[in-house]
Amino acid sequence: MKNRPIILLIGGILFSTYALAQDLSEKANSFLNSLSPELRSKAEFPIADAERTNWHYTPVERKGPTFHDFDGEQTSAALGLLRASLSEEGYRKTEEIRQLELVLQEIEYDKLKMPDGSSMRDPLDYHFCIFGTPSPKEVWGWRFEGHHVSLNFTSADGSISSSTPSFLGSNPGIVPSGQEKGKEVLRMESQLGLQLVNSFSKDQLKRAKFSDEAPRDIITGNQRKVEFMEPKGIAYSELNGDQKSLFLELLHVYLDNYESRFSENFEEKITKAGIRNLHFAWAGGMQWGTGLYYCIQGPVLLIEYDNTQNHGNHVHTVVRDLTNDFGEDVLREHYEKDHQH
Repeated sequence: MKNRPIILLIGGILFSTYALAQDLSEKANSFLNSLSPELRSKAEFPIADAERTNWHYTPVERKGPTFHDFDGEQTSAALGLLRASLSEEGYRKTEEIRQLELVLQEIEYDKLKMPDGSSMRDPLDYHFCIFGTPSPKEVWGWRFEGHHVSLNFTSADGSISSSTPSFLGSNPGIVPSGQEKGKEVLRMESQLGLQLVNSFSKDQLKRAKFSDEAPRDIITGNQRKVEFMEPKGIAYSELNGDQKSLFLELLHVYLDNYESRFSENFEEKITKAGIRNLHFAWAGGMQWGTGLYYCIQGPVLLIEYDNTQNHGNHVHTVVRDLTNDFGEDVLREHYEKDHQH
């Protein structure tokens, strides 16, 4: 379910938590001000810097300081910014994905090493980058990124204007052994997708399924920009009542990762473009462990889910706003105003 605003009465004045949640600049500045000059210089980039769209979800060399660089105060400030940028559910998933790096260390017996001898699987190797000057009156952005996480935010006029592209992955999809055995961070993304495709009639499945083999990864990868393509699959309008409910429940699993007011704004944008224009497409098997892929696509939205690696126990998910990744719309307006001035 969506987060709802909490109304507080303080000194005879009503305050909504929405206002506090939406303006991230105070949290961002608290984080920056906690850093040493050296760390701050590593964290800050101009809003137009090419690094802003240089996003990845695999173990690669990245810019920006990490938890390895932070003391307790700096870690608290960094996590405060992350928590304010997401819903509680989104924050939970992000932190649990980060902790799966410890599970991978055990599963892989720490065989994957970096050049300095450290493990490639490291829950502290997650990077913070601030783009532009955090302010309730300016356009700025920030990124949190590491293995299986890439979260990209843009803020304008004291409000989150973009939270995409957003990537969350889970390896293992279901932890097979050890103290965390059975843990499934992206459980609803998997279960609801399977439940929906297995509810289709033969005719519906013929329209929804475009391949017997799932792609090896999300199709769009880490592309800077994803253009609208003619949607594959079955249209929302071709589903029965129960299937429509399942479809919308699955859609909200992704939207509800975002900060509550941004989530509502994004949903309103998708609805305005037409829920009936959304399509659901499937590829691969129809049960866990067989190699699965699905996507939800419409005029402004693309969601991809892929679970093919490690014998179908390695999940990748991504959400793209086809018109406003990296705050493209608001930045264009910002630059046009500057040009006029």
